[in-house]
Amino acid sequence: MKLAWLRSLETSHQDCVWACTWVPATDKSPGLLLTGSLDETVKLWNPEDLSLVRTNTGHCLGVVSVAAHPSGKIAASASMDSFVRVFDVESNNTIATLEAPPSEVWQMQFDPRGTTLAVAGGSSASVKLWDTAEWKLVATLSIPRPEGSKPSDKGNNKKFVLSVAWSPNGRQLACGSMDGSISVFDVQRAKFLHHLDGHTMPVRSLAYSPLDPRVLVSGSDDERIHMYDAEGKTLFSSMSGHSSWVLSVDVSPDGAAIASGSSDRTVKLWDPKMRAAVQTMTNHTDQVWGVKFEGGGGGVRGCLLASVSDDKSISLYNYS
Repeated sequence: MKLAWLRSLETSHQDCVWACTWVPATDKSPGLLLTGSLDETVKLWNPEDLSLVRTNTGHCLGVVSVAAHPSGKIAASASMDSFVRVFDVESNNTIATLEAPPSEVWQMQFDPRGTTLAVAGGSSASVKLWDTAEWKLVATLSIPRPEGSKPSDKGNNKKFVLSVAWSPNGRQLACGSMDGSISVFDVQRAKFLHHLDGHTMPVRSLAYSPLDPRVLVSGSDDERIHMYDAEGKTLFSSMSGHSSWVLSVDVSPDGAAIASGSSDRTVKLWDPKMRAAVQTMTNHTDQVWGVKFEGGGGGVRGCLLASVSDDKSISLYNYS
């Protein structure tokens, strides 16, 4: 397994780029790269040459997360202005605007079938689930308070929810919190199942293996990448190699590799079987907020990896 650098675009946005994802190809459009920035814009890019397809405005503060519907026809952006904007990819028309209280909109992800958008609820210590047919709030998955704590205790702020990930079968949802804990929910029953422990600092990124609904990968400010059996509640691998916070993790479509982006300005490729980094890319000059493989599973090796950074640039690599 290896990464080969393909191309970079230096000033892709006018400010730090905090989020990226891939919009699946449709019968009308090829697959596109979607990025969100502190410059309040969301941009769509052609990965062939990193040419700009269109720019979306509509937020009045920086964009912290972007998500693409599995159909490739709609996407969403979440901003520090506490709004989630859902838009038509082709026309850029706004489909829905989802409002939340301040600091309650962070990372988000559509479920594999595209029926639900999960939004990490920040200071609400919960994940909000929005139905994508009518854009109504259908469930709030709340992290239970630690036993013995009173409602007035400030401890719940530590459960500030930063990250969210769906299992590939759509049955479970995991979220990562500021205190280093990961919470797993049964979505159908809207039921909290258990915590996954092991991290000591904020968990900023989560990704399930596309091939195994039990395997959950996490990245944390404690500089470590963990692999859990999310159903059996066990931590089975802990990998270190970054010299600062791990801001983003993703699992390759073939399930054989993990990519990570860090405050140490590097992108790393990891072999989970070796429990070690096999490659380090040093083309960014500031912290790397997002890494994302193209393709949603299916066991294929050979795809693109994108990374975005505070240095305002986008980089593309070939994973093989």
